[in-house]
Amino acid sequence: MNRTRHDGPLIVGAGLAGLSAALEAAKAGVKVLVVTPEPLLNACSSAWAQGGMAAALTAQDSAERHAKDTEAAGAGLVEPSAARALTGAGRETVEWLAALGAPFDRDADGGFVVSLEAAHSVPRVARVGGDGAGRAILSAVVAAVRAEKRIEVWDDARLKGLLRDADGRVVGAVVVRGGRLVEITATAVVLATGGAGGLFAATTTPAALKGEGMALAARAGAEILDPEFVQFHPTAIDAGLDPAPLATEALRGEGARLIDGEGRFLLGDESDADLKPRDVVARAVHAARAEGRGAFLDARTAIGEAFPHEFPAVFAACMRRGLDPRVSPIPVMAACHYHMGGIAADADGRTTVPGLYAVGECAATGVHGANRLASNSLLEAAAFGRRAGVAAALETGGGRPAPVEIAPDLPNAAMAELRTAMTAHAGVVRDAEGLSALIALIDRLEGQHGPAAVLLAARLIAQAALDRRESRGGHYRSDYPQTAARADHTRVRITRRAALEAAE
Repeated sequence: MNRTRHDGPLIVGAGLAGLSAALEAAKAGVKVLVVTPEPLLNACSSAWAQGGMAAALTAQDSAERHAKDTEAAGAGLVEPSAARALTGAGRETVEWLAALGAPFDRDADGGFVVSLEAAHSVPRVARVGGDGAGRAILSAVVAAVRAEKRIEVWDDARLKGLLRDADGRVVGAVVVRGGRLVEITATAVVLATGGAGGLFAATTTPAALKGEGMALAARAGAEILDPEFVQFHPTAIDAGLDPAPLATEALRGEGARLIDGEGRFLLGDESDADLKPRDVVARAVHAARAEGRGAFLDARTAIGEAFPHEFPAVFAACMRRGLDPRVSPIPVMAACHYHMGGIAADADGRTTVPGLYAVGECAATGVHGANRLASNSLLEAAAFGRRAGVAAALETGGGRPAPVEIAPDLPNAAMAELRTAMTAHAGVVRDAEGLSALIALIDRLEGQHGPAAVLLAARLIAQAALDRRESRGGHYRSDYPQTAARADHTRVRITRRAALEAAE
């Protein structure tokens, strides 16, 4: 194994959260090493985000109102202090990104153009080019990272394990680079490894994101919070692609409607019926498809001929598959879109393990609860990513790393089997029979192929979903359809003994 010592924080992942952390750590005067398995702007959910960034940017809005909407969407599991920390940083974060060059849409007076999305009480989503926010914002951040001499980027390295010293402190990581394992010691490790959409056959996120950061953090002793809460986007374009292109929620904010194959509204005649929380809309789409009625997003009247310039990304995705949304409704399905659960972390990214930070979708900071409010994820990535960078820059490291077991990869055929089972049994609608079958499959695959990190990530989600005998937010149990009177978090910790047993 090759070994290298880095005198500063190591950041794993190069989406908006990881690069925001890198910029702030470098600004604090330390050297930063960023490792990612793909070139910058590739294979990260941040670049794929369409809707934009939620923030209180208008006179009729406020950070307090934004926080209340966030709490309401989270179905009892949002931590109020975390929500207020997030929404209180909204305008500052948008302005920081704009100063870096993010070309947010502006009105004639220079103010930010904002749109309405589901479960927001007022329009507050800052957009770029209609539906190109994620890539445009991340491009500005990438340019700033490339210009910063204190930041070094390895864009060909994949995380394989976390290094700990004798006291349990995280002191670095093992990555695979150029076919060889490399042990990197660092003063702190910031995980920004993204979500778990690649565990599901139907997903809108890069398929490479399989929850491995969460799994490896769990093996290092970190607490995992609410892993069962997965958000399914109701309007993934059903065009036979993997991942599925996304039809942004902003389309419904502009008046597009969800209909079945006979033109009937899926959620009712009211003008705002399709702007209910995502879990409600996703279940309606799922039910219509399961009943054979089909589900379609009809934007012919609301958007019509304006589609190419108002929503160019969605328009291009449709046209590539021979679908013209100006003249035909778009076939849609519910697909895995965002993981609310993950590595338990505070607003500064600190986890329960010294030396280990987590930011972005791999983290569970308490701001999303059981159901993420639309477009809060980009805000969290940048706002809390910046805070984590400041905190990580102050770390001074620990002792010598102890040996670490490197988990095997899962073969492609087994991965495909797992993804199909995750969508079938841990998808929009769940029950004990399906979840038990899924766990049995994970057991079998682990017996055949060893303790791959993706299997632990899938197990964390499936077991927590089986144990939560209620329906709440993005977690819906057909055998337990009621919501419990008290909202309780799921907290999971793998002891060192259990981790060693799993590696044997």
